[in-house]
Amino acid sequence: MDYYFLDLVSWQLSQGLYHAAAHLGREALFILRPATPYVCLGFHQEVRQEIDLEFAAQHNLPVFRREVGGGAVYLDGGQLFYQIILRRDHPAVPASKTDLYRKFLEPVAETYRAFGIDAHYRPINDIVTADGRKISGNGAAEIEDMIVLVGNFILDFNFEMMSKVLRVPDEKFRDKVYKTMRESLTTMRRESGRVPATADLAAALAQRLESPLGPFTARELDPN
Repeated sequence: MDYYFLDLVSWQLSQGLYHAAAHLGREALFILRPATPYVCLGFHQEVRQEIDLEFAAQHNLPVFRREVGGGAVYLDGGQLFYQIILRRDHPAVPASKTDLYRKFLEPVAETYRAFGIDAHYRPINDIVTADGRKISGNGAAEIEDMIVLVGNFILDFNFEMMSKVLRVPDEKFRDKVYKTMRESLTTMRRESGRVPATADLAAALAQRLESPLGPFTARELDPN
């Protein structure tokens, strides 16, 4: 299976690669992070209800709708993303989405533990620390004949920007959103006092994903 560790890429590629692979029917593992920030909207969300588009425009934040469900999120280089694209009939793909998440998120939790963070998989699609704080967001979808699972290592996080880009009834509610996120979400920096090298993190995850997926072949992007 092809494996692409790309680290920093344009925000467009950070979303475009796994979408393109799925539509082209190409199995792959991408590990990357966006070089510049943007806002990503869930497939079924209404953008004007979820995002403060005026704030996004003022701060040059592109808004992109992914073909995966879930909520609106602020994304930047403080998050390292893994994107697994498999044929629906791949022998490693379980029949249920719950089993899919468990199978591929347990290696993510193991990788966190390898870097000194006591994290574990919590159904249906979260990785949490020992005190219950979320430290990885994940989603899955069927795109044509492919299964896509995407998620992230939260190295660091801009809580303030996330709270400001969301559309909320008033500023008091925005403060509540900010405080709730600070309480329920955590980062590798907060938990361990440091951010590991992204190459080391990617290599550790890829090694653990070889158990369910088989050996990887390191690739570079197609020239065109």
